[in-house]
Amino acid sequence: PDAAAPALWTSMAHAGSTKDRLMADVRSFTVLEDGLQARVTFVWEPIRFVKLRAVTQAALDYAGTAVTIALGLIGIMALWLGVMKVAEEAGILKIVTRALTPVTRRLFPDIPSDHPAVGAMIMNISANMLGLSNAATPMGLKAMEELNKLNPRAGVATNSMITFLAINTGGLILIPATAIAVRAAAGSANPGIIIGTSIVGAGVATIAGVAASKILQRLPRYRKAMEVDNG
Repeated sequence: PDAAAPALWTSMAHAGSTKDRLMADVRSFTVLEDGLQARVTFVWEPIRFVKLRAVTQAALDYAGTAVTIALGLIGIMALWLGVMKVAEEAGILKIVTRALTPVTRRLFPDIPSDHPAVGAMIMNISANMLGLSNAATPMGLKAMEELNKLNPRAGVATNSMITFLAINTGGLILIPATAIAVRAAAGSANPGIIIGTSIVGAGVATIAGVAASKILQRLPRYRKAMEVDNG
């Protein structure tokens, strides 16, 4: 409002509320002589400014939540990256990687079969299939870190990264341990009844995701865009 605007209008222009409408009590209503206009007197209900206080409180609350989640993730990552390192030093990772080489070679043809990314991806997928999402998270991050080392242009996802993400998003699983635990805690009479449907649903989703990834990778338009991105 400009300087000539009534003080009430100025107050209304700067008012705010969590509600979506202003309320007032009508004190008088007088029809003017022309019969087309009326003079109305009303009193606004008190306007309380609570948004800033709510935002500040939410920021403080969720800051604590973020720290709690971060500290918990650090512990999980330290544990399972340590387990992965032990498996690597013991040669277990190489054995598993060698056994699954025919599969990984088809899914990730641009990744060398002996590259650390292959082992990390296999461990991540295996943990997800067993429903160990807490264990899968650090291994997935490690896999992406190793895949990025082969990336000719950092910040642009490669075909292998996209395929790996499609597998993770599909949620391929054999034992939905977390879901079973939640159902058991909620008092379910048969918490394991979801195993069959989980396997079928996750399997279909994973196949669809990988198929879409591979089809898009072969389209001329997609390949041209990747070539431009990679310089």
